[in-house]
Amino acid sequence: MEKEARYVGVKETLAYGLANAGQVFGYNLIAGGYLSLFFTKVFEVPPAAVSTMILFLGIWDAVNDPLMGGLIDKTRTRYGKLRPYLLFVPLPLAITTILLFAGPEILADAKSTTIKIIYMYVSYFIWELFYTLGDVPFWSMSAAISPSPSDRTRVISTARFLSSLIGGLSTTILVVMMDLSNKGVWKITLAQDFLILACIAGVFGMGLFSLAGLKTRERVSQTVKEPSLLDNFKVLVKNKPLLLIIIANVLGSLGGISNVFQTYYYSEVLDLNSAVLWITLPGTLLGFISYLLIPKLKEKLDNKHIVMMNIIFNAVLGTAVFFCGLGFYKTNVVAISILLMLQNFLYAFFQTVNNVIPTEMIGDTVDYMEWKTGKRNEGISFSVLTFVGKLTGSLSTSIGTALLPLIGLTFTKNSAGESVAMKGEHTDLWIWALFVLIPKLLGLVTLIPYIFYDLNGEKLKQIRRELKEKREKNDALKVDGGVENE
Repeated sequence: MEKEARYVGVKETLAYGLANAGQVFGYNLIAGGYLSLFFTKVFEVPPAAVSTMILFLGIWDAVNDPLMGGLIDKTRTRYGKLRPYLLFVPLPLAITTILLFAGPEILADAKSTTIKIIYMYVSYFIWELFYTLGDVPFWSMSAAISPSPSDRTRVISTARFLSSLIGGLSTTILVVMMDLSNKGVWKITLAQDFLILACIAGVFGMGLFSLAGLKTRERVSQTVKEPSLLDNFKVLVKNKPLLLIIIANVLGSLGGISNVFQTYYYSEVLDLNSAVLWITLPGTLLGFISYLLIPKLKEKLDNKHIVMMNIIFNAVLGTAVFFCGLGFYKTNVVAISILLMLQNFLYAFFQTVNNVIPTEMIGDTVDYMEWKTGKRNEGISFSVLTFVGKLTGSLSTSIGTALLPLIGLTFTKNSAGESVAMKGEHTDLWIWALFVLIPKLLGLVTLIPYIFYDLNGEKLKQIRRELKEKREKNDALKVDGGVENE
């Protein structure tokens, strides 16, 4: 078998991975239940207002992200079409991350809830705008950085690995700080905990993210002709494999509710935010090792079947954990920690693989459309990855936050002016079910679109062979003085 050429060196692969780690350091403060907890408990905005805002801006992303992707695909500069955005975005994204979490301090004396809601809308909207401008070209680069599938796997795996190792530190530090504040160990408030981490994310995180623009290159050549926005959207509609991935991920937002209620489970049921650290530690360690096993797994299974196995295993494991923990989920921290540690350990391998494979699959759809039409559309295709990620996150956070009053969880101030939880008779049980069981079962619906996904196996291998031959032919024409393929 002919050895596949390697285009991306170790330093560039590491730079791309560190950039993702920096981006994720800030994003983790906003992902899952932390944003909901911040707005409802810390900023003291009513859950209905938070849910509405997150849902509204999630829908806006359905328009905003593809538009940004189309704009990126139209970009033609001597630096490429992706790097200009990666060079520009880190500074404004750093500023908006800090401002997003500065609301409770800036409006500390505000009596009007309306003013808080307006600040929440404006700051989150601006943050979303700059995040999109950075995230779409960042993940587009994973396909444009090399024509080699092996290079792409290494680049994506490194990015996901370092984002877990370094990017995950923000929430690790946050939960410890929150417990220290809640237990009165120090006099820093919850609002200040979030703001301190946001400042670190702005300076340290965005400093790392800037490496994506400074230290990476685009190697898959683009057409000279600049496509119109309409052309880009036409390509999107014609890309059946990509549309199936979109549908599967939107349906997967139902399963994302688990991330929201994980935060509330540790905060309001166990009353120990930092429990997440030792509970997830064994799985995290296995997850790091699992990145090394991905190439071996891909030799046995294709991407489609890996994703489907992950969905099924998650549902089976969630069901077992729910019933095993029914007797002690809120009364025995040691026993529930052992059970959840086992769950995280068993699921870690599939979760790690799932961090890499879907991104690869988007890159495959870009190659598919180049093979089918002769044009590459990384911007519009990877805008789908970021749009779906943010939409599913927004939907799950919005739905989860909207469920809070329905399951009997509200927040009020005590005599000392601290925000405390008010719970109904079965609130803790609902939080437990919405954390470990219900979302996992709902996630099974995402299997349906993947049944019809056929960009795998021999078909994908044939596409890659023909693309390689076509690119080599075009490169030879350029060397001989031929015109660049349009």
